[in-house]
This record gives sequence, structure tokens and C-alpha cells, in this order.
Amino acid sequence: MAISVAILGATGYTGAELIRLLDAHPEFEIEHLAAHSQAGKRVSDVLPGIASISADKTLATSDAAIPDSVQLVFTALPHAAAAQSVKAALDAGKRVVDLSADFRHANLQNYEQAYGLKHPFPAEQEQAVYGLTEHARSQVAATNLVANPGCYPTSVLLPLIPLLQSTLVQAKSIVIDSKSGTSGAGRSPKTELLYCEINESLAAYGLPKHRHAWEMEEWATSYGAIDVSVRFVPHIIPMTRGMLSTIHLSGEKTSLWHEILSKAYANEPFVNVLPVGKVPNTGAVKGSNRCDIGIMPLNDTEAVVVSCIDNLLKGASGQAIQNANVMFGFAETTGLSVNASWP
Repeated sequence: MAISVAILGATGYTGAELIRLLDAHPEFEIEHLAAHSQAGKRVSDVLPGIASISADKTLATSDAAIPDSVQLVFTALPHAAAAQSVKAALDAGKRVVDLSADFRHANLQNYEQAYGLKHPFPAEQEQAVYGLTEHARSQVAATNLVANPGCYPTSVLLPLIPLLQSTLVQAKSIVIDSKSGTSGAGRSPKTELLYCEINESLAAYGLPKHRHAWEMEEWATSYGAIDVSVRFVPHIIPMTRGMLSTIHLSGEKTSLWHEILSKAYANEPFVNVLPVGKVPNTGAVKGSNRCDIGIMPLNDTEAVVVSCIDNLLKGASGQAIQNANVMFGFAETTGLSVNASWP
């Protein structure tokens, strides 16, 4: 029997991707869809791209009671708004994958610094598992609450963690330049995302310290067992989806770094380490749950690492379903594609 699923925040871009993927998933079945501002409407009226089994479902309010039969809840709500819904779902005995940032920080001070808020539910935060799936499978399988990583941190931590664990990388001189398509800014109307504002334009944002920098530092430090600091500058580009992160690293024996990454991800279906000197591009991962990684040693002590993901999939909804597969004991690749929708 299929696992019954609810999605809260179903009409944003990540919510729409969850519907698209879960409607085709052989082990999960959507029972409840909520979107507060669109409550009472049919899914297909709000998301014209959805023509599958959920198209005729009616959207509930985000605070509507979740049916008792639901076993898994995906919360795709804005940061600071998700926490209450997550707690309510946990109190009702549901398992949760939260796509907001509300439970990503084991260190509550980092959450407060990044989001300017005191965490409302420290006890629930203690049981949350940071769901960078390739590095947290056993914890994800055992928990009732997965905090799905942010898109930028996913693109950075996947290549960075094995290199930090090798002890060959200097942890205090990491510079990260990331670029994201506009879907990463969400579906709500914003002046800066109007066509005339964003077209043929490139802008850095989130300075001096973007909130995802705290997330990167916390989990790079945790997995690398060394105090990590980063200089991270994100940019938004006139492209719908896709993310490219360029990571500038210093250390030693850079000729070994490609082998370290290749061995770390040799058996990972969703992480692809390219041959030495080959650089990934966003078009090659669009529509997939894959992260492509390329590394270019500059000399014995410096290297550039480039990683690409689809920000809505490996950076959000795809990784969320990957985590859900692990939570319920399904094959990790179930319902997800390693192939891109290319060109």
C-alpha cells in the first residue's frame, strides 16, 4: 500500500515540483494539498503545468487539519512560517520533510544570526536531521524530521565535505561564488524579478553575509571536524532554474583532490564527478536530481571546484523525495531522474 502524503505550501515552485514528482512515484500517494492564499481552488487552476492525478484536487488552507491517514508531510512553506506546521505534524504522529530553513541549524545561535529570529521549538530542533542525503543516510532513515538543506549549501557541501575530511584543504580561506536562476527567489511577485528588471542583468545579493553562509559553515565544520569559515557571494541571473557554484580552495597536494572526490562518490547515483579539467554546466543537470562536480588544480596548493545542480530538484524537492525514500526504506532513486531534460 502506498504511503499517504501531504504537501503544505503546494503552489510555490518547490511545492509544484513535489506534486509533479510524487504523482509519478510508485510508493507515495498525495492525499492532502494545502496553500493558504489559494485555498478552495483546484490545483490545475493555480499550477497549469500539473495535469496528473492531483490536477483536480482542491487546495486546503495551510492550517487545515491533516487527515489521520497521512503518514508523511512535506512542508514547502516560507522560512519562519514552517516551524508551527512542522511541530503540529510531529505532534500528530507524522514524519516530516521540511524544505524551509527552520530546522536546518543544530546550533540555534546560527539560526538566530542568519534569520534574525529566536527559534520557537528548540526541542523539535534537537530531533531534526540535516538531510544532505549522501552524508546522513542512517540518521535520515531513523528520524521523524528531516531538515532539507538549502540549495546553495547543497551545491557547496557536496564537493567540499570529502576534501575537508581529507585534511588537505585550508578551512579558513574558502571563497565561494554562486549563481542561481530566478526560481530560487520563489514565486511571489517581486519588483526586482520583473522581466525588465532581471533580463540582461546580473546582480550580487545578500551581502555582507548571506543567510546560507551560516548553514555552509555549520555543516562543513560538523562534517569536516574542523572550524570552517567561508566568503560566500550569491548572484541571481536571468535564467529560470539552475545553480552553479565556483569554490576557490587552497591547501596541499591538489593533484590528489580529484581522486578523493571520485572515491567519495563512486557509488552515488546522484553525484557525478567529471574527469579532471572538465567543467560542469547547469544545462546538463536541469530537470535531474544530480550534482555534477568538476575540479581544476591550478598548482600544488590551489584549485577551483565547480558544481552544478538544478536548484528546484537536488537543491529542494528532488533531495526532499530522496530523503523520503530513505526514511521509508525505498530505493533512493525511486521516482527521481539522474538524466537531465536536455537541451
